[in-house]
Parts: sequence; C-alpha cells; structure tokens
Amino acid sequence: MNQPFKHSQVATNGITLHVVELGTGQPVLFCHGFPDLWRGWRLQMEAVADAGYHAIAVDMRGYGRSSAPADSLAYTPFHTVGDLVGLLDALKLPAVTIVGHDFGATVAWNAALLRPDRFTAVFAVSVPFIPLGGPGFLQEIAAAGNTNFYMFDQIKPEAATRWANAAVTYPAFLYWSSGTPSAAARWNPLAGGENMVRPAPVAIPPWADPEDMAYAVAEFGRTGFNGPLSYYRSIQPFFDLAGAYQGLTIKQPSFFLAGEVDALHVMLKTTEAQLHLGLPGLRGFLELPGVGHWPNREATPAFNAALLSFLRSL
Repeated sequence: MNQPFKHSQVATNGITLHVVELGTGQPVLFCHGFPDLWRGWRLQMEAVADAGYHAIAVDMRGYGRSSAPADSLAYTPFHTVGDLVGLLDALKLPAVTIVGHDFGATVAWNAALLRPDRFTAVFAVSVPFIPLGGPGFLQEIAAAGNTNFYMFDQIKPEAATRWANAAVTYPAFLYWSSGTPSAAARWNPLAGGENMVRPAPVAIPPWADPEDMAYAVAEFGRTGFNGPLSYYRSIQPFFDLAGAYQGLTIKQPSFFLAGEVDALHVMLKTTEAQLHLGLPGLRGFLELPGVGHWPNREATPAFNAALLSFLRSL
C-alpha cells in the first residue's frame, strides 16, 4: 500500500492521544503494551488496510506523543478504556474490533468487558483474560511465594532509572523476551527486573526492523519510562476497585494468540479450556512455535494470517 499513515492528536478523557490511521473500511483498533509504541503495529496496520479495513493505532497514555499524566494511579483500565471510548467518539465510530498486545491486551479485554457495545470483538496477544473480582493478580503471585516476579521491581520508584538508557534497555528486552535466545538465556519473569534489561548480544534482534527500532529508542529517550511503568503501579488499585465486575464474562467473538516460548505465557500456563470459562465467545486459541513475547514481529506472516482470518469471520 502506498497510502501514507495519517497522524493526528485527539482530545479524549482529559488527555490527548497520538492517533495513527491507515486505510478505509471496518475499523480495527490496535493497542500496544510495554515497552512499545503505535509503530509496533506497523506491519499489522499495513496488512489489514490492504485487506480493506480501517487500521487505527495509538500511543497509549504515558507513551510517545500522547499525554503522560504524572499520577501513577491514572493508568488503570478504567482510565485507558475511557481514553478509547472518547477516541471512538472523536472519530465518530460506533464500534470497533480491538487488538491488544501485553498491557494493550489487558486494555482490550477490559474494553470488551466494560463496553461490549463499543468493542464488539477482541483479538488479544500474549496476556490472557484475567477475570475480575477476588484477590488481585499480583496478590496471587505473591501468595504463591514468587517474590522475585519482575512486576514487583517494575512498580518500584527506581525502575524508571533502571530503564532510562533506552538505547540499551529497549532492544535488550525485545531480544531477551523473544524466541531468539536459548531457553536457558531467555528472559525469566521470576528473576526480577534486572533480568529484563541485560545488554543484548546484538543491537537489533534479527526479526526487528531497524527503522522501527530507531524510532522507538528515540521516543523513549525523549519521554523516559515513568508513564509506561505506571501501568504496573495501577494493577492492584484496579483490582481493588473492580469487585463489582466479579463473574462478568466476555461474550463477544474473541481470539487469543501467544508465542509458544514466551516466558510469561509459559509461566501462566494458559489453556484454551481455561479461557473458555471467561470467554464464552472464544473463537480461536493459537500458540506460534518457537516464538516469544513479540509474535506480531517475530512471526509476522503467521500472525497476520491469524488476525485476518479472525476479522473475516466476524
């Protein structure tokens, strides 16, 4: 496709979001995770636009050229789903299919849960749906004795300093959390925060685009990581406030995709049968062999094929 990406700043929910669009047709909204930007979805946006869809991606709040509230508790799904509802209103879109990776998957699941009228199908990557109500996810991890779980380090005030040198930390985490390193060397979620940002043996993972990497390093070098890390700090407060949604399920069409060797996926041991309990509309469950935490980049053709197949089934 030769059509250029359209960039705009959209006011929503008390902030502004950097919004990028490509193509026309039924809308598909892409939400990135940590640490990423709208551009992490570039190849998927091109694929769905070529297939006749309207691709929309954003820098989530706290990232890139979107607003970054200073309050670290202003990053719960209540906030981020509100951002997206306002975005749909601004773009005059009654409803969309939402696609999310990592924290973006958490946003996508909760958007579908809280506003099924606006988010009518969900394609989530790497992070499964976690039903609300009961003890929080981090409380369960701690109760199991996993005190070195990386998220506990991500919450700490000094985490932003640990991540600050984006030229090292950004490519390092992409590399170590992918399927490229040996199983023994790969990112271990139970080994603390330092394990995420060890200098990588290569400047650019072999599956990554150099221009995309340079763009991200420059953006994180400019903004820092306090906004992105605030998503971790908002996990428990969200669970504390979400008791009213206990037992609620996502009935819309849904799909879950993960890299088979993604350390987080391996740790959580998510199965299709488990997902069906909270996702009665689940239409697909796919593990990509040899792929880590970045399936949309590590295995782009297989990822795009699965996404387009889901979109066409709607």
